[in-house]
Amino acid sequence: MPDNGRLRKDMMQYQPEGFLFETEENKRKCSSMSALREAVQTGEILEARAVVCDSSHNLIVDMGGFKGVIPRNECAIGIEEGTVRDIAILSRVNKPVCFQVTGFFMDQRGNQRPLLSRRKAQLTCWQQYLGCLVPGDILPARITHLEKFGAFVDVGCGVVSLIPIDAISVSRISHPRDRFSVGQDIFAVVRTMEEGRLTLSHRELLGTWEENAACFSPGETVSGIVRSVEDYGIFVELTPNLAGLAEKREGVFPGQQAGVYIKSLLPDKMKVKLILIDAFSGETEPQPLRYFIKEGHIDRWVYSTPQSGKVIETDFAHPKEEPIL
Repeated sequence: MPDNGRLRKDMMQYQPEGFLFETEENKRKCSSMSALREAVQTGEILEARAVVCDSSHNLIVDMGGFKGVIPRNECAIGIEEGTVRDIAILSRVNKPVCFQVTGFFMDQRGNQRPLLSRRKAQLTCWQQYLGCLVPGDILPARITHLEKFGAFVDVGCGVVSLIPIDAISVSRISHPRDRFSVGQDIFAVVRTMEEGRLTLSHRELLGTWEENAACFSPGETVSGIVRSVEDYGIFVELTPNLAGLAEKREGVFPGQQAGVYIKSLLPDKMKVKLILIDAFSGETEPQPLRYFIKEGHIDRWVYSTPQSGKVIETDFAHPKEEPIL
């Protein structure tokens, strides 16, 4: 069993990029040459905004009164090795970047400037934190970009991991943007650790069938989102981990907002029977996520109810192919 106290401490030190940026201590240290010289010795990770990517693809960082430089090969793990493209550098402009201070140099005008390494900060994050994680460990993350197959998240110091689309929630979605938005802070759980790469999951933190069903009662009319329209009915999502079935109606299609009447909740069948009151189109932002677990470690998560003959679970201690609802 991992040392969760240690993990919590390391999470605070190795947060997704942007977490340290606005803190008063970080601002003070970034704007002080004496504090930066001390940081060379301590290896402390700091953050500042990248303001320019020059013609050689070095990042120029605004330290508050003077500029630091992250040489191209020090901008990220993989740049020097050729496994990461330079777009990873260009995309950091006007965003906070983490770094460790490696030294100082004199520019052409005779000004002393800090020499910085984002790559070194990422390697330290791997060695001291990410590389120590095991399947089942829960960690904070920040959405960096969304693709049809999944969501990419910053899990610390700009190190990016993937949450596959089928691991985002129990309720099926057509695209990760149905659940997440870029820049959103979330929690995730380590699914696998292979060859120095983390793959994450998310659905286990959003509650079991019973936990989600307990938020509703028969006789209520509540809001939902139409997720799929089948020959036998319409699936309406009530929460990311709970959907119900309503009778089919003409003119209803996935993505619409819905008002539904709850006829019954059936734990033995893990079903929610609904009556569709109304369905309408309209642009909406993803709803705030409700987490039932936010920290620590889980070995096994069982979504299904004790009464159900169907077992839907994630066994982090003994990974295997899992059924997806």
